[in-house]
Amino acid sequence: MDAVPDILERVANCLPFEQALVIWESALRLERLHPDTVGRVAWRSPAARRLAAVATGRSDSGLETIFVVRLRPWGVRVRQQVPIAGHRVEVLIGDRLVVQLDGFAFHSSPADRQRDLDHDRELIARGYTVLRFTYRDVVADWPAVERAIADALAQERHLAR
Repeated sequence: MDAVPDILERVANCLPFEQALVIWESALRLERLHPDTVGRVAWRSPAARRLAAVATGRSDSGLETIFVVRLRPWGVRVRQQVPIAGHRVEVLIGDRLVVQLDGFAFHSSPADRQRDLDHDRELIARGYTVLRFTYRDVVADWPAVERAIADALAQERHLAR
């Protein structure tokens, strides 16, 4: 069986950056690899070195990784897996803009939906703006996601008041 760094190097060289980062993030999280440890590996390829420089292991899902990668060039403060109101939010932009990403695995039952709505109400009551996107939104209609985020940023919904 190949060692994890060897597999990550192959992934870096075979897949586009975004897809490779999804796998790297998953590997860091599942294998409990610290980003500093990954950063100290003598990666042979520029692609692997680039991935090692940005992989954090904070993404809870591939959907979250895709979202954060696409938002990174915007230059806004983005934090992942932030605990607020008794639950973790997937992404916090600035101080007050919460983004929840609804993949099917954890958001498919009526009980899941109710839990999400309850948490959204608590966040809103505490002064947060909540945007919720599905897998399809992020993967198949990214321009609509960008517009929603841009509108919220233009309204300064990410700033604490």
